[in-house]
Amino acid sequence: MRLMKLKLFFWVCSIAFAIVIGRCEAGELKNNFYEKSCPVAEALVRNIIWKHVATDSALPAKLLRMHFHDCFVTGCDASILLDPTGKNPVEKEAPPNLSLRGFDAIEDVKTQLEKTCPGVVSCADILTLAARDAVSFQFRRPIWEVLTGRRDGSISNATEALTNIPSPFFNFTTLQREFAKRGLSVRDLVVLSGAHTLGMAHCNLFSIRVYNFTGKGDRDPLLNSSYAAYLKTKCKSLSDSKTAVGMDPQSSLSFDNHYFENLKLQQGLFLSDAALLTDNGSINIVDKMLVSRKFFIKFGQSMKRMGEIGILTGSSGEIRKKCSLV
Repeated sequence: MRLMKLKLFFWVCSIAFAIVIGRCEAGELKNNFYEKSCPVAEALVRNIIWKHVATDSALPAKLLRMHFHDCFVTGCDASILLDPTGKNPVEKEAPPNLSLRGFDAIEDVKTQLEKTCPGVVSCADILTLAARDAVSFQFRRPIWEVLTGRRDGSISNATEALTNIPSPFFNFTTLQREFAKRGLSVRDLVVLSGAHTLGMAHCNLFSIRVYNFTGKGDRDPLLNSSYAAYLKTKCKSLSDSKTAVGMDPQSSLSFDNHYFENLKLQQGLFLSDAALLTDNGSINIVDKMLVSRKFFIKFGQSMKRMGEIGILTGSSGEIRKKCSLV
């Protein structure tokens, strides 16, 4: 009798354990999530995004930034893609997101996927894949792994975006805290900042470093004097919000590790870039990223971790028919 009770106890425990494990596995991202439900999904995303990049060389920077801004607000749930439907402004209407571009490319992918596999592939996965594929276009191969299985969120709030997207004016302590909130390390902070090797920035986001750093018409002493003089020729005033300059003065359309070379020359554009040289641990990581191969490996690993922030999986969230509408 005692033996039977013991066997029953272990049988119940094993069933309970299996149920718990099953739930965990059901809620995890994985390779080739759409292998059975939509086998062509990832290839279709890549082909359409590559077609767009072929005619818009700035698209990699745009989609990479959009993915970052999506994940840092309510998690990687494609809430950044939602259009307003009422009086409350959505994320894309928040000041940090007003300059985001590339929504048409994402919607193009979604339209084609709905024709091929209706109601299957999430906008959150499309955005995550598209950011990777856009950057990978110049190499003609995927340069980091993307796990899939995300579902789409239904809430988008401009205030959340304004509160949660890290500012280019943040110091190191604030940057570290904001990344830690999302389970990202100092290494992730430094490595992901390397994305600033791509794209443009408007003058008003950094011109204080050139024109009026301490309120006395001076420049930031942590900004290379020759680089500051060059920026003055581009940005005509402290409040210039129309002019944009390349964040990587050497090659703002090419994904490489020049960002870290620029940092060492005191040519990081934002205050948040210069902040990476104010902490010894961060400086050590910057030095390691001067080796191109190491940067590429670490960037892929950090993008994978960022792509897992606040995800909706399993029965949570939804699969949108249009990425701009719940």
